[in-house]
Amino acid sequence: MFKLALIELVDRYCIAKVKFDILGNNIDELNFYREQLDTFNISDDIEEDLKELTTIHRRIWDMEDDFKKCVVELKYPMDEIGRRAIAIRDINIDRYAIKNKIAEKLNDPIREKKRYHTQVIN
Repeated sequence: MFKLALIELVDRYCIAKVKFDILGNNIDELNFYREQLDTFNISDDIEEDLKELTTIHRRIWDMEDDFKKCVVELKYPMDEIGRRAIAIRDINIDRYAIKNKIAEKLNDPIREKKRYHTQVIN
């Protein structure tokens, strides 16, 4: 069976949950990740973190959806599109921090490491 780092499994589960909440067409995907998470018996340990990570993914989804609509409709000037792209990057910084917090709680050796011109995430 294909293995993922635990924080990646958690991340994909939260993305699938947002997708299901919005579109409702990915129950198999959501169940696939949920079943794998259940084998670790960790939900109680990270319940609040899962909620926070899901909220972050919802913010990213909303901004990306709006971003795609802006580009398609040419509704906003390029500087606004750039501002939104930077905002999505900043939200992702929060996402990486939560993923690493979860990894620490669960003793997962894998950590998210990113380098931006403004800061290093690890």
